[in-house]
Amino acid sequence: MSGAPVRLGRLAKLIRSKNAGPFWITFDIMFDSDTDFERAVRAGVITKPWIARIWDRNEADIVLVALPQARAIKFSFPRRPVQGDPGEMDQYAGQQYAPLLDLEIA
Repeated sequence: MSGAPVRLGRLAKLIRSKNAGPFWITFDIMFDSDTDFERAVRAGVITKPWIARIWDRNEADIVLVALPQARAIKFSFPRRPVQGDPGEMDQYAGQQYAPLLDLEIA
């Protein structure tokens, strides 16, 4: 798949967010092919500054890695608030991935 921009939700095989313990949230973006993975990485839109802006986090607290052998992009950052704190609305962090779905990949 190349040429016109495509939304990450269509390019990726799996996009999810989940707990990484009670203090961190982790995100997984996985692809069916090396071509799709490389396209997403080459696009350069999944960056620490973008993640920090979208999820209102400190860029220095974000861990971002691309794993070619797994055809995956992963990132994590501290939960705010901590899982189970009063006012916490997503116990399992399973709804946090939504902004990734419409991200345009050139």
